[in-house]
Amino acid sequence: MYTDLAFLSVFRLKKVIFALLACCIFLGCRSTKSITYFQPYSPRTDEVITNMMDVYTPTIKPGDVLSIVVNGLDSQDRELFNLPTTTQNTQSGGYVVLHPFRGFTVDEFGNIEYPQIGTMKVIGMTTNELEKRLTEQLREFFVSPTVSINIANFIISVLGEVNRPAQYVASNNQLTLPQALSLAGDLTIFGRRDNVLLIREKDGERTFARIDLTNRNLFDSPYYYLHAGDVIYVEATKGRFTSTDRTYQLTPILISSLSFLMLLFNFISNNVTK
Repeated sequence: MYTDLAFLSVFRLKKVIFALLACCIFLGCRSTKSITYFQPYSPRTDEVITNMMDVYTPTIKPGDVLSIVVNGLDSQDRELFNLPTTTQNTQSGGYVVLHPFRGFTVDEFGNIEYPQIGTMKVIGMTTNELEKRLTEQLREFFVSPTVSINIANFIISVLGEVNRPAQYVASNNQLTLPQALSLAGDLTIFGRRDNVLLIREKDGERTFARIDLTNRNLFDSPYYYLHAGDVIYVEATKGRFTSTDRTYQLTPILISSLSFLMLLFNFISNNVTK
């Protein structure tokens, strides 16, 4: 009779231990639906063809620093027409450190001062349009010049629940939201993928937009292509701090409880076998 009761106690103890372990695993799990990017419109098919939106082309505005590179000249001419741009950005502790930009700064009236040509009004032009215009004007001084222009201070800020929050420079002046998040090392497990905040300033107005990364509608969004000065903020989930606090509070208790149950289990098992 004693042996039967002992075996029954051991069996029940095993069930309790397995139940506790199952609870730990369950509490540690998170639905994949809340963290999967670009989920299909229909769960039955994943092959959907949509028209691609036009690539965003930035226009020049006051405060922009233009990197202008003129080729086809001798060394002395290069020194005159090609100002040094920003030095290479460096990494420090996982963060991107931006060095001062050097180039042709667009003043408050939308003009730049260019060698031999003088004042040029560039506000509202794209870099491609300015390349063509400057190339034509430089033909008066040189044969077959080639001009390459980009906005050197095209900066995007990524904050919040990402692995490398920092400011990033889009050297080609074209950057998408997924690309910016990739530069930042992707979202952490605690980042809300369904409610990313994008802050944009344009024409004296500040826009606050919420973006759902789990939905493929992102690719049709006006915020898919980023503008210079955009700020991306990834909000933390509600369970970010509560889960951390509970982990610190419950982990010692849980470990102690499991250790006690295992000792009790071994004690009963040893007595049963005697």
